[in-house]
This record gives sequence, structure tokens and C-alpha cells, in this order.
Amino acid sequence: MALENHLYMWQNFRDIGSNPVTNVSGITYDRESIDHWLYKSNNKTCPPHLGKFHVINLIGDLSFPDLQMKTQKKLEAFALENERNWALMFEAGLGKGLISFIISCYEKRESKGLEEALSLFYLFRTPLGKSRGPLAENDEIIKSLMPVSGCDCLRDNVVVKSQAAYAPRVIFQKANPRMLESLKPDFLKNILSHLGELGNICQKGLNSLLHVLLHTCPWGRNRVWMVESGTLFDLIEAEIRSPEKKTTELVLGILYHLCSCADGRAQLLRHKAGIAVVTRPILKVSSMADDRALSIIWLLSKYCGTNEVVEEMLRVGTVAKLSMLMQANCAPHLKENAREILMTHSGVWNGSLSLYVSTLAW
Repeated sequence: MALENHLYMWQNFRDIGSNPVTNVSGITYDRESIDHWLYKSNNKTCPPHLGKFHVINLIGDLSFPDLQMKTQKKLEAFALENERNWALMFEAGLGKGLISFIISCYEKRESKGLEEALSLFYLFRTPLGKSRGPLAENDEIIKSLMPVSGCDCLRDNVVVKSQAAYAPRVIFQKANPRMLESLKPDFLKNILSHLGELGNICQKGLNSLLHVLLHTCPWGRNRVWMVESGTLFDLIEAEIRSPEKKTTELVLGILYHLCSCADGRAQLLRHKAGIAVVTRPILKVSSMADDRALSIIWLLSKYCGTNEVVEEMLRVGTVAKLSMLMQANCAPHLKENAREILMTHSGVWNGSLSLYVSTLAW
């Protein structure tokens, strides 16, 4: 009966206007809905419609500790009914209210409320990702939300930590470029600290953090801070431990931006598995991974083509992969880049027995 009551109220809110009836108290009903409720369903009373202002009141109830859990369950139940309810709830300001509540729970270290709020936020990830407005423009929301994923009260809850990591990803998708340029180093350090805790976060949580890094790394200052913080080593280790398709694409995308500066390329080459990690996904993951990996190799070939680097490319199979790209059914620009790299160092690689052995062994 409770669910039917809620369904009626939402339907009544949407349909009011065709034949409205207003009682002495000022509450408006739809005549057809009244007939259905009283005569077809054999009810003696008719509930009021649930409109935008009622949702606003529910969102306001999140600020009252005694009502928080009950209110979140109500909002979740309404959201699960249909997508139209989502639109109404966001029109009433659910997104901003929910984030404010998440931040409040984090500051008070209220683990139960924080877990419920993050679960609700994750439920609304699709409409939140499509929205553009106060959430994406508010610097304070971004700054306050990121530490949530590192909250001590969530340390043992892998699922909730992953949902916490998803929150900044949703906001960064529509963030103002001006805001992305002005991020503080502490914010990026907070994200990077989670990359070293792969055992405490699931694959989706890791990918969410990588999405945030991918959105922030194109800006010069962010790129410098990431390189100085040793991000390339963390990314390479993440790829070695979790070679999942989406993770690989994200890691290669970030590595490409970081390798566009000299310090980034130098850091990649300092890792013993740096070139191998970039080479291995070629022709194995996706066309996007091929494009990003080849772009990184092109940068290394052009700006860091020392004898040591060139020999390393031969040893780990990079040259073999480039040769295979030339024969594969792939995009013309990939073949052109592969050809350019091979021609640049043909004096070292041409006719090498190692090339043949690497091709067979890969």
C-alpha cells in the first residue's frame, strides 16, 4: 500500500492540470486520480500530491540527524520508481543537497550516514554526470569532496570507498576548465595516495580515480605536480597489477599527457618496465589504446632516442609491435606513425635478428 501511495502521489503531481480540484486547505488534486483512488481502489481517503516542494523538504531533512537515514531511504525509493522522478528531484536541488550532506558526514566522521549517502550518490551517477551547473562550478565542493574517499571510517569498506572515488569523477566530467587549472597540489596528492592502495579499492574505484587524473593532467601546472609526485611510477604499477581494458586505456591516456614534457619522459624511462608497459597493449586492447601507446612511443623516439632507449625498445618487443602495426588492419595514421618511428632508427633496427625473435616470442 505504501508503494502504491507513493506511485499515486507522483502520478498525481505529473498529471495535475487536465482537470484539477482544489480543496479549502489549498491542496490540489487531479479529478481522474481521485476517482481512481476512491472508487476503483476502494480507499476512503485521498493522499495529497507529492510535488517539488515536498522533495525540497525531504532534502532539507538531511540536515537533521534523527531524520537522515529515513530520508535517504525515501529518496532512494522515489528514485528507483522511474526516471521522471529523478528529473523532479534534481530540479528540487537533490545533487547539491546530497553533496553537502556527504561533506557534513565526513567532517563528523558519521560512517553509517556517509555510507548511505555515497550509495545514494552512486545511484544518481547518470543524471549527475549529465548535469552542468553549481556542482561543476563550485570550487569548495570539489575541494571538500575529494578527502571523503580517504576517510578512516571507510577504510575497511572497499565498495563504499569505490563509490566515494566515483563522486569527484562525476563532478569533474562537467567541471569548469578555469577550476581545473587552479587545483591545489594537496588535491592531486590526495588522489595519488589512493593509487598505492589498490588492495583497498575495486576496479571501478581505480578507474574513477584515473578518470579524475585524465581530466586534470592536460593543464600544465597539474602535469608538473603529477610528475614531481612520481605519478608515472604509480600508473605503471597500477597497469602491471590491473591490466583491465578500461584501466589500460586510462593509464595510457594519462601517460601520454605526462610524457609531453621532458621530466615526464625521463621519469617513464627510469622505470624498468616503462617502455614494456606502453608496448604490451598495442594490438591487444583497443584502437584507443593503440593510438595512445603509439603516441607515447613516438614522443620517446623523437625526444629520447638514445642508443640505450632504442635498444630497450628492441629488447621488449616495441620494434616488433611497430612492424606488426604496419601489416595490421588499423587506422592509416597509426601506420604512418609506426613507419616514421621505424625509419628514424632504421640504422639500428634494420636486419636485426632480435626483431625476428621478438616477433615470434610476443
